[in-house]
Amino acid sequence: MMPTEIPDASAVEHYLRGLQDRLCGAIETLDGKAQFARDEWQRAEGGGGVTRILNDGAVFERAGVGFSDILGSKLPPSASAHRPELAGRGYRAMGVSLVFHPRNPYAPTVHMNVRFFIAEKTGEAPVWWFGGGFDLTPYYGFDDDAQHWHATAQAAAANFKTRDGVPAHPHLKKWCDDYFFLKHRNEPRGIGGLFFDDWDAGGFTQSFALIQSVGDHFLKAYLPIVERRKDSAYGERERGWQLYRRGRYVEFNLVWDRGTLFGLQSGGRTESILMSMPPLVAWEYRRAIETGSPEAALIERYLKPRDWLATA
Repeated sequence: MMPTEIPDASAVEHYLRGLQDRLCGAIETLDGKAQFARDEWQRAEGGGGVTRILNDGAVFERAGVGFSDILGSKLPPSASAHRPELAGRGYRAMGVSLVFHPRNPYAPTVHMNVRFFIAEKTGEAPVWWFGGGFDLTPYYGFDDDAQHWHATAQAAAANFKTRDGVPAHPHLKKWCDDYFFLKHRNEPRGIGGLFFDDWDAGGFTQSFALIQSVGDHFLKAYLPIVERRKDSAYGERERGWQLYRRGRYVEFNLVWDRGTLFGLQSGGRTESILMSMPPLVAWEYRRAIETGSPEAALIERYLKPRDWLATA
């Protein structure tokens, strides 16, 4: 952290609240049928948030965009285990998180999160960092979708560098591939994107600019893909595959996701933490996948970390 910079939590809060509004407005416009319900909540220990949920739309079966800004006197184990210097500090954690589950199986599920954390103690300098990113989970793969997604992710990270002074994008792409991985299945959750945590490279202003760039590039990355796929014809086979693969999404969120664990351990609002879950999902025992099928292509071609920009 740059010692001359004082973290401006109020500026971060202002950006995040505005981002939630912009995201919900864009999704309502694209869906054309449903609107977001607004649910404001308070947390007993301090802070609260606004959860906004769209259900049963023309394009989106479920879309959730949550803003939270919570205060606490003691960090949960998921946050303090690898940061012993935070012991005894009060904290403030805020962020915007979204998950969209389209109705059409050819349109991918998507996740995005940007967040800020600051821990303070009287007489000592604050400890702070940013985190976030976005990742795409298709049920059927398309090269042009993957290339567009990763090109926009590259643009979002283009003006940023790591603490070591190297370009950020390759680092954030690999971090995403490594993080969104179901170890018990030995497979990625999707085709990746960007991910980072504990980020303070370049000081507060530069780090804050990174989450703004990620937030501002998200709709540019995702909306063109949904617009291309939302009206594709599909039948029971494609719908069944979508529900089956949604099971992987649920497994990751409940077994591996640190954000879910932090929210539950910190006494967060369970309904808001679990808004990422799809409305319908299915599990099948040892489902067979037909050789040479589009479903097999998802596993064999798309759920493999690769440089999609090199194949454009």
